[in-house]
Amino acid sequence: MSRPLVAVPAYPIAQGRVKGWEHAAMAAPTRYVEALHRAGAQEAVLMPVVLDEEGEADEVLERFDALLLLGGGDLDPSRYDQERHTKVYGVVPERDAFEITLARAAVARGMPLLAICRGHQVLNVALGGTLEQHLTVDGHGTPGVPGGSTMHAVRIKPGTRLAAATGVERAEVCSHHHQAVDTLGDGLRAVAWADDGVIEGIELDGDAWVVGAQWHPEDTAAGDPTQQRLFDAFVEQAHV
Repeated sequence: MSRPLVAVPAYPIAQGRVKGWEHAAMAAPTRYVEALHRAGAQEAVLMPVVLDEEGEADEVLERFDALLLLGGGDLDPSRYDQERHTKVYGVVPERDAFEITLARAAVARGMPLLAICRGHQVLNVALGGTLEQHLTVDGHGTPGVPGGSTMHAVRIKPGTRLAAATGVERAEVCSHHHQAVDTLGDGLRAVAWADDGVIEGIELDGDAWVVGAQWHPEDTAAGDPTQQRLFDAFVEQAHV
C-alpha cells in the first residue's frame, strides 16, 4: 500500500532567521514530520499563498489524502471579530488566510484533518468560533520561548474519535500555549479538557475524521505510544 500524502502548511520564516540564508524561507518542525513517518505517511510542505476559497483551495487538496495543521504564533483576533489583546504575538496574516481557507476546504471535502495547538485554534476560527486570547490560569506553558513547555493531564471524553485514537481517557500531554478555544465553531464539540477546564480537544460532528488537539502530541510521540497513536489513527484515516 502506498504511503498517504499529507499536506502540511509551513511556517513562513523571515529573512535573516536562518543563518547564511539571504532570502525568506518556509519550514515545518521535524517532530511533526517524524511522527507522520512513523505512522506510515509522506509529508508535502506547502508555502502559504493567497487562495480563492471557492475553487483554488479545493484544487490544492485534490492532490492529498489528509491535512495536518501545525502549531505556531497567534491568529489575528480580527479573524473572529475581536480587538487584539496586548499578549497576542507572532501574527502572520498570510498564514492565517492560507490555513483557514484550507481548513474550510478540507471540512467541505470530508478530508481527514488533524489540527495541533495553533491548528486546533485555526480549525475553530475557520468554522466561526472564537478564542480566549490570553489564559489567566497557569499550567499550560509559555509559547515562543525556549523551555516554555510543560506537562499536564487532559481528560478525554469516552466514545470520541480522540479517545479511540489515543486509546485512553486520561493522558499526560506537553503544552506551550497561552490561548484556547472559547466559543465553539459550527459543528464542533469539545471532547477533551485540562483539569482547570480549558478545552484541549475538539471534533467535528458527522462522518469525517476531523480532530483538534490543543497540546503538542508530536513533542512526546517518539517515546509515548499514546501520543503516537493519534498520528497513527490520522494516517489510517488517510488510507480510507
